[in-house]
Amino acid sequence: MMTVNQIIGDSQNQINANFGKRFFAWIMAQSSSTYNKIVSDRKRSLFANLQGKVLEIGPGTGPNLPYYPKDIHWIGIEPNPHMHSYLQKQAKKLGLNIDLRIGNAEWLDAEDNSIDTVVSTLVLCSVPNIDYTLQAILRVLKPGGRFLFIEHVAAPQGTVLRQVQSAIRPTWQVIGDGCHPDRETLIALENAGFASINYERFDAQLPIVSPHIIGVATN
Repeated sequence: MMTVNQIIGDSQNQINANFGKRFFAWIMAQSSSTYNKIVSDRKRSLFANLQGKVLEIGPGTGPNLPYYPKDIHWIGIEPNPHMHSYLQKQAKKLGLNIDLRIGNAEWLDAEDNSIDTVVSTLVLCSVPNIDYTLQAILRVLKPGGRFLFIEHVAAPQGTVLRQVQSAIRPTWQVIGDGCHPDRETLIALENAGFASINYERFDAQLPIVSPHIIGVATN
């Protein structure tokens, strides 16, 4: 039987977690325009030819919505419910019909072989298990379907930045809703089982998470 102190402690933890998610949603809403200025041209090019069913994992407050064609069937899987109001407001402003669902990246609320394109921007850094997430993406993609990504990645081994990323990881995960600044995302992508991966590296000129990759993985 749980004691009163255990119940109070668990309740306080839930309150703290809820506040953290609400605060992170607010921070993302305020800062997304700054990041978009850095990657807007790349997003415009990456998302130019989207069609059919597009599933975005972790769409957050909706910073990618302005770059999408208006005639796609957009599905969003967003685990943080405090992001939803920001995203819905953005979609209404743009005149987009969206299908927003609560879920997580390890278990995507979509049928097998049903999605034309999966999109992820700054999400793979924070999922609890990146390998499970990539297998979920492969499961829902149609044969020949594409996974489009823009992600920050670990700096090269032995560099000062990599040492800083690893040292700051525990604190960064708390303030970044689980973000791993030194995650080897590219290695996970290469080992996931996609038929092909085309990507390029670029420097986003950001503190800690400046190394980025952008690309397309085909099922």
